[in-house]
Amino acid sequence: MAEISQGEEISPNMTLYINNLNEKIKIEQLKKSLHAVFSQFGKILDVLAFKTLKHKGQAWVIFEDVNSATNALRRMQGFPFYDKEMRIQYAKTKSDIVAKADGTFVPREKRKRHEEKGGKKRKEQVDPNQAAAGLNPAYAGAYGATPPLSQLPYLGARPIVPEAPAPPNSILFIQNLPHDTTPMMLQMLFNQYPGLKDVRMVEAKPGIAFVEYENEMQSTVAMQALQGFKMQQNQMLITYAKK
Repeated sequence: MAEISQGEEISPNMTLYINNLNEKIKIEQLKKSLHAVFSQFGKILDVLAFKTLKHKGQAWVIFEDVNSATNALRRMQGFPFYDKEMRIQYAKTKSDIVAKADGTFVPREKRKRHEEKGGKKRKEQVDPNQAAAGLNPAYAGAYGATPPLSQLPYLGARPIVPEAPAPPNSILFIQNLPHDTTPMMLQMLFNQYPGLKDVRMVEAKPGIAFVEYENEMQSTVAMQALQGFKMQQNQMLITYAKK
């Protein structure tokens, strides 16, 4: 596992390197959960995580701008994520998707020859670009070829609009969730706001959930903060639950 180098100063950039992640979580679920938790800080270009032993417990979250990455790093440092506290720092290697956007991209073969000529090898962080291209060929379309999430076709459940709004209470009714949303993903998202008691999903009806707080003031704070929050390409619709 890559280690965070305490003595080396890394310049702020758009890519965050995260380690100390729970290795028991499946890769796709891990990536979706990271996207759900980090997308509150700004537009995410990509989330990288790999199955290989060398990359277990690690991931990279690539933002569209440095400010979003910096805010996420400060707010999420030590955040309990699947029962383990995340360790976050700026990535040492610029992601291909960022390099292509700012015009500094160097084809991998040229870069490899240059690195071999200089005789330098990185020991702390793994290069996420090499991991994506060399160790996981199925991920070849991750840089540039895949359209932004906002341009992908709508795949979620159609929002169910209540006949009449329920009065404010401690239970929130969440709609338009991606069908593969898990209670743990929602718990991590809503647990940022005080007073969370329970998260319930309806197995027979994918795309909806109930989130309960200790009182209506706490549920209202969470609803106002997360109303319209995007999980994958779906915007959450939050109302008070009918009792």
